[in-house]
Amino acid sequence: MLNELKVYNSLSGKKEKFEPLNPPFVGMYVCGPTVYSDVHLGNVRTFMCFDVINRYLKFQDYKVRYVRNITDVGHLVDDADAGEDKIGRIAKLEKIEPMQVVQRYTTGFHEVMKLFNILSPDIEPSATGHIIEQIEVIQKILDAGLAYESEGSVYFDIAKYNEQENYGKLSGRVVEDLLETTRNLDGQEEKRSKADFALWKKASEEHIMRWPSPWGIGFPGWHLECTAMSTKYLGEQFDIHGGGLDLKFPHHECEIAQGKAATGKETVKYWMHSNMLTVNGTKMSKSKGNSFLPNQLVTGDHELLEKGYSPMTVRFFMLQSHYSSPLDFSNDALKAAEKGYIRLANGMRLISKLNYQEEEGVEINEKQQKQINSICDNCYRAMNDDFNTAQTIAHLFNLLKKINTLYLGQLKYAEIGRETYDRLINTFNGFVFDVLGLQEEKIEEVDPIIHMLLKFYQEAKEAKDYDKVDEIRAALKGQGIAVKDMKDKIDWAYDEIK
Repeated sequence: MLNELKVYNSLSGKKEKFEPLNPPFVGMYVCGPTVYSDVHLGNVRTFMCFDVINRYLKFQDYKVRYVRNITDVGHLVDDADAGEDKIGRIAKLEKIEPMQVVQRYTTGFHEVMKLFNILSPDIEPSATGHIIEQIEVIQKILDAGLAYESEGSVYFDIAKYNEQENYGKLSGRVVEDLLETTRNLDGQEEKRSKADFALWKKASEEHIMRWPSPWGIGFPGWHLECTAMSTKYLGEQFDIHGGGLDLKFPHHECEIAQGKAATGKETVKYWMHSNMLTVNGTKMSKSKGNSFLPNQLVTGDHELLEKGYSPMTVRFFMLQSHYSSPLDFSNDALKAAEKGYIRLANGMRLISKLNYQEEEGVEINEKQQKQINSICDNCYRAMNDDFNTAQTIAHLFNLLKKINTLYLGQLKYAEIGRETYDRLINTFNGFVFDVLGLQEEKIEEVDPIIHMLLKFYQEAKEAKDYDKVDEIRAALKGQGIAVKDMKDKIDWAYDEIK
């Protein structure tokens, strides 16, 4: 079926027909950033992937409530149940309030999202704004007999949970293996099992982020926050929970257990994960010196980059790969993406110049009609196949060929008819702008100057002043503009050869 959307469910390990719990409404929760440092490219890819998923569901007329949180407490340095709070640590080092750290990096995060045209979620809750809700969830888990209090902290009882459920069913981890690989961190003696995880941690004297609770002064566990916020805004059961592959274990595994313990239900129907980034085939990390920030990618201010790449080039590059596949950054790959994006940007320009015209005596070309409608169908098929943006882009380039033939007059408007023409335009614009979220990165205040130079170019050509012709062409090429000499006019396009 053309309109049957299928998504890969990480929980079942297979593609499943997308059937919302309460159509046409869709609830989607994505784990947001821990705002203790600048957002990294791995974050950008994750949020871009789910931005496209959000966009496509809305494009298909689903009523999406998209929730993406801000983690501003509880995420400890070791990603476990010991160590300092990541935000509190920065606050102490800089001798400022934790919320100053939160505000600085939340603002930076939003600026990066805007840079890459990633839409804001419908709701963006913060962990510190939902302490009461988190305490309530903990109490429900305690009442269910699946957690226990120990020296002012509260831990999830995995052994008790596993009497009826299966902790590890998302990640494939076995509890016995977890016990062998779990490090001996401070505070482990409070637990019944090393594999148990914290729902609430007692705050030490030096811990500056702390709240009162029925179990004493403390702070919530990192995993608990998302369970509390997702169920508050999407209900005890909702459709999609997303995040990066690195969150699959332990974060999302713990969320599944907490949700079932607190509600008695499977809270999420479809678990979805975006894959990791590598650089020249190597895992991205600060210690290897191959990690760079989004702004460095744009400015080119990094030793591994030969130059900077525009935000839309980066977005196009990321969408050329399926969200569940690894994505490798390299200068060659980025240069290729730049050419591909410019081709689409030229299509964006051309399509705005097309104007359907009826022509007497022109017969319908059924073959061309069929080809155009088939390509349009393929755009939907690709996105309906687990949001395959890579295939969608390939089909858009095929549509672009048809747009070019119309623009050049090689194919007459009346040959395809008004209905097919409208579908061609609407499909191209809908998928490029609304679904993929690409934009034309116009050179500021360039149109009047280009048109003036093209006028001089045409006058020089008519006067056979070929030195002046070459001079104007070279000047425009230096600004990324290619002159297009056509039979009946002179036009320009973004230069695809760099």
